[in-house]
Amino acid sequence: MSKQTGPYTSDRTTIRALARAIGSLVETDGDHDTSIQALTLHRRSGPTEPLHCIYNLGLGVVAQGDKQVLLGEESTDYGSGQSMLTTIDLPVVSHVTRASGAEPFLGMMLTLDVRSIVQMASEMDEPRPRREDASRSISFEVLDADLLDALVRLVRLLGQPALVPGLAPLIQQEIILRLLTGPHGPQLRRLVSAGSPSQQIAKAVAWLKQNFVETLDGDDLADRAHMSPSTFRQHFRALTGVSPLQYQKQLRLQEARQLMLNENLDAGSAGGRVGYESPSQFSREYRRLFGAPPQRDVSRMRLAPIGGDSNPRQTLARSAARGKVPRRQSTAPSLVSR
Repeated sequence: MSKQTGPYTSDRTTIRALARAIGSLVETDGDHDTSIQALTLHRRSGPTEPLHCIYNLGLGVVAQGDKQVLLGEESTDYGSGQSMLTTIDLPVVSHVTRASGAEPFLGMMLTLDVRSIVQMASEMDEPRPRREDASRSISFEVLDADLLDALVRLVRLLGQPALVPGLAPLIQQEIILRLLTGPHGPQLRRLVSAGSPSQQIAKAVAWLKQNFVETLDGDDLADRAHMSPSTFRQHFRALTGVSPLQYQKQLRLQEARQLMLNENLDAGSAGGRVGYESPSQFSREYRRLFGAPPQRDVSRMRLAPIGGDSNPRQTLARSAARGKVPRRQSTAPSLVSR
């Protein structure tokens, strides 16, 4: 299940310009908020351990270095010159695979506004995706020159604070428009196409995020999506890489992890807060997902130096396994990322 990357086709000069722009703004490892609320910048001086996180609706770009993302049972390696688009909240495992002190990993993440996507898509004369179509809600494409130029301008704008309020929204709109008309376009339009499986699954995912503590009724979720239970499960797995029950389980366990980190709860209390009635079942499933019992895992994360793939103390709403899994190279030419 391996696909080879093609030759570089992105403008490598502009890729280097993006790396310089990010590097000049973030001189220390970590995830950095910016004066543009939807934009975060990322730096790592070495490869990182795999980290469980939630990727939201957004565009990830790597300016320098390489990364691996695991969704369900499939992992994807991708690097500078490729863009990663996620259209619904996805539980993934990701980590930086190539970085050094001399050539650190440099990336950016731009959260996208679904209302702007809906408005722009409705005004375009692009073909609508078929309602029965469904595709994985994560895709990797080569950065075309025009989109790359817009991203460079957005990052450079951070050096001109007085211009951010007036220009940042315009550049963000340009980026969405270029995404809709580029290789990511069909996937993005499928998300906002009324009645499409992607839109219905996105609504189910949003409900799960708000109600993951409740006992899951698969038939009720299927009814919410106006699908038969079998069709719903098929589309849900196609879009998220996991079953509804697995999705809920990952939401619960990640939230419990945050509660133990941020509120110093013990494992039993954290498990109860997220819907587990059996402490032993919670500990067993926690260890299966994170590779260690709850207290040992939390202690390890507190002692871990900065430079992991993402701040483990982020809340579930903001946060984007080890083992043998099918791996593939992104089919987009490699020259990005969250």
